Amino acid sequence: MVEPLYHVKVECTYCQFSFETSRVRPSFKKAKHTDTDFCIHYKDVNPDYYVVRVCPFCGYADSENASGKLSPAQRQEFREKVADHWTPKELGNERSWEDAMQAYKLALVCAQIRNEKGRVIAGLLHHIAWLYRYRGEVEQEQRFLQFALDEYTNVFETEAGELNNARLMYLMGELNRRLKNYKEAVKWFGRVINDKRIMDAAMIRASREQWVTTREDMLAEQLELPEEMLSEKK
Repeated sequence: MVEPLYHVKVECTYCQFSFETSRVRPSFKKAKHTDTDFCIHYKDVNPDYYVVRVCPFCGYADSENASGKLSPAQRQEFREKVADHWTPKELGNERSWEDAMQAYKLALVCAQIRNEKGRVIAGLLHHIAWLYRYRGEVEQEQRFLQFALDEYTNVFETEAGELNNARLMYLMGELNRRLKNYKEAVKWFGRVINDKRIMDAAMIRASREQWVTTREDMLAEQLELPEEMLSEKK
């Protein structure tokens, strides 16, 4: 019988030791549904649990898309923040929710030490929020959605030329909606819908749908609608 997980060998960026980490076979990646901020809920094995590779010897964590080398100053910072306090732990096999959370939080620390691009930091923060969502821990989920939104906002201001702006603006709208910042949500959805330069049909459609959802949220909470929402539909 084929197992859902298979092993790959990787070399640690920090200590150069080789170790094995698990991945999920494509045939076992079965989605049940996807939330409006792109969080996928899986039937059986959750591939997100295995995105981050963690060195069992020193605790260094990254994904296969992370930038490579560490500068001497970064190496020292990692040693002081993580390696000196690390108790050898094997995270290369089947992972529990707790293992996945530890892996992502280690990856976040390592990405910050590496001065990774904002989009990488934002993605890690967003994934941590999703992990809390899987467990129904609403307060922590909201906390990390706010962290992710702050970072996405920074990304939009500094890296926008390199990215799919429609997807990023949509995400900023949706995270604002989930955090009940409805007027900000309307602003971002409206920008995707009304910017004639945006040709991403999927994001325009999603923004229209969530614009309507935001209007419904505001009416349900008996909040005053902004002027651009006073007409029935966008």
